[in-house]
Amino acid sequence: MKKIKLLGIALTACTISAQAFCGFYVAKADGKLFNKSSQVIMVRNSSTQKNTITMANDYEGDFKEFAMVVPVPVVLREKDIKVVRKDLFERFDGYSAPRLAEYYDENPCWDYRIYESKELSFNYSLSDNVVREKDKNEYQGVTIEAEYEIGEYDILILSATESSGLKNWLTDNGYKIPEKANEVLTPYIKDDMKFFVAKVNTKRLNNRRGKYLSPLQISFTHKKFMLPIRLGMANSNGNQDLIVYALTQNGRVETSNYRTQVMPSNTDVPLFVRDVFGDFYKSVFSKAWTNNKSSAFVEYSWDLDGKNFTKCDPCNTTPPEAQELSNAGVDWLRTTRNNWGANYSGKLHFTRLHIRYNRKTYPQDLAFIETKNKENFQCRYVLRNPAKINDESCDKVLPYYQKVLDRRNIELDNLEDITWWNKEWYSAYPKKYENKITRLKAQQNEKEYEDENENNFLPAFPSGNIPPMILWFFVGVSLIGISLIIFQKKEQAFKF
Repeated sequence: MKKIKLLGIALTACTISAQAFCGFYVAKADGKLFNKSSQVIMVRNSSTQKNTITMANDYEGDFKEFAMVVPVPVVLREKDIKVVRKDLFERFDGYSAPRLAEYYDENPCWDYRIYESKELSFNYSLSDNVVREKDKNEYQGVTIEAEYEIGEYDILILSATESSGLKNWLTDNGYKIPEKANEVLTPYIKDDMKFFVAKVNTKRLNNRRGKYLSPLQISFTHKKFMLPIRLGMANSNGNQDLIVYALTQNGRVETSNYRTQVMPSNTDVPLFVRDVFGDFYKSVFSKAWTNNKSSAFVEYSWDLDGKNFTKCDPCNTTPPEAQELSNAGVDWLRTTRNNWGANYSGKLHFTRLHIRYNRKTYPQDLAFIETKNKENFQCRYVLRNPAKINDESCDKVLPYYQKVLDRRNIELDNLEDITWWNKEWYSAYPKKYENKITRLKAQQNEKEYEDENENNFLPAFPSGNIPPMILWFFVGVSLIGISLIIFQKKEQAFKF
């Protein structure tokens, strides 16, 4: 069996800076927001039409100066709002992230094989969300429908009759609203959407361990399976990246109002990609997105049904456990126990979607559909390490070197095909084996020449023997030569 090593890559190494995914941030005039990556866990129970959305975003800044505004279809109850551990996103990302699968060739001259397995998980730090000022009074069509204290957050559920009223309410409470907020608020108000507003309570935050904001989770029952993203474009000047981890009962999640396609995968790539995997995958995704800008890209899709022992091939990390799935909002699984600890039974499919969007390519909110497609897919790239050969006397070495050379040229072709990278930049990559082949062929030719000229005083005949006539010819010539020498010596002696 071939030696295998597994390498994974976390989200933040793969994505470009982004803004808020399904809402916008409002900040006091001097506040700065750097929302580098957007991630959402979406759970859809198709039997009950219950949606659970967990939100996490990275940013830097003073927690007390920020707020988050997210449109929701109903007035959320207190029990519908939770905070969850931030490492839930780390687990989901580490499990489903694009990965390298690294294989090692066996020595062509060996009659045994070596196997080794190694898993690496990559963690990244993520902070979160949010902040905002509250007012219990109606203000220009704005009504506070509900008010809660959840974890380190003060939560408001607002309704509004006009976008200007909500904008003025936020502005008059000391917050800097994106210039384009008014136009993106209007469609939600016309659809009678409510607005979930979260502000950090710094006192409760300081009483808690850690100086990060917990991801916020909201749950509601609604016929639509969707994610609002238009508000997130209000304070964005460019493209935004969003990772959606979707957990459903029946199969792969896809966008119903945009195209969904899988990323290039299962491709052999050069070994040097190992050291630049983050940059490599950025280029892979950038090229795929450039060719299909209004698309959602599947990076992972796998059936996690409790009866399905294999949850990935190969696995980047261990699959999510029953408690982690429950924390994300999966409420239809049955927890069981076995010799390996807690497990679960029931239908479950895990989909990871990567979406890069802007106002032009995604003018509508994301609408999702749960398909019956349970085909397993993972965004995987393959590294094949050549065998280390110290003794090149084996006759299998030269054909093996040629195989490696051909493979390396194919790897460069693949690299150029799926990225913006030019294979000519890496011409030295196959050159190593071109030199090995040239050197080994020269050594073999030299040896053949030496073998051909060794012990070749007499000509060789097909039979391997000298014919009698030829043998008597050589004997006769030798006798004549000896006679001439003797005669010459006698003649010289007679003269004296």
